Amino acid sequence: MSKGSKSNESSSVDMFRLLTETTEKTRKKRRKELLAPLDVKEFFVEGTLSINKRTCKGVECKLCIKACPTNALYWKAGEVGLMEDLCVYCGACVLSCMVDDCIKISRKRPEGIVETFSRPKDFTVLQHNVNARRRLEKIREVFPRTEDYIEWRKEKAKQKKSS
Repeated sequence: MSKGSKSNESSSVDMFRLLTETTEKTRKKRRKELLAPLDVKEFFVEGTLSINKRTCKGVECKLCIKACPTNALYWKAGEVGLMEDLCVYCGACVLSCMVDDCIKISRKRPEGIVETFSRPKDFTVLQHNVNARRRLEKIREVFPRTEDYIEWRKEKAKQKKSS
């Protein structure tokens, strides 16, 4: 009897994992199909978007709905609705929202970095930091050491003086 119960336990655990993996694969496949005709690149591994219904002025503005590149936000029965499968967590809705902390986005970059923001200023600072990191990486590709850059600048200055 204990032998049968062990096989049932292992099969139920395997079955649960199998169902979880299948639903995740199905969700990703569906998401890919929905985003394909929109020609929108997906930059984030995963994320969440929440709208504070108490502070939302959707009836008056609907700016987030207009700004959404994938039409993930829509108007429904007096409030802003969200289709999670279409959202790419780009932040356009937060940038266009006239109320701070109304729309909150939490997203995960492919490198594993989790970013959370709910104000246009936070989003702008975040993007500036990301772009600054990218620029620094590009510079380091060309000049791996600081000394190399200083040498290059000295050579440029000499060329300028001689011409």
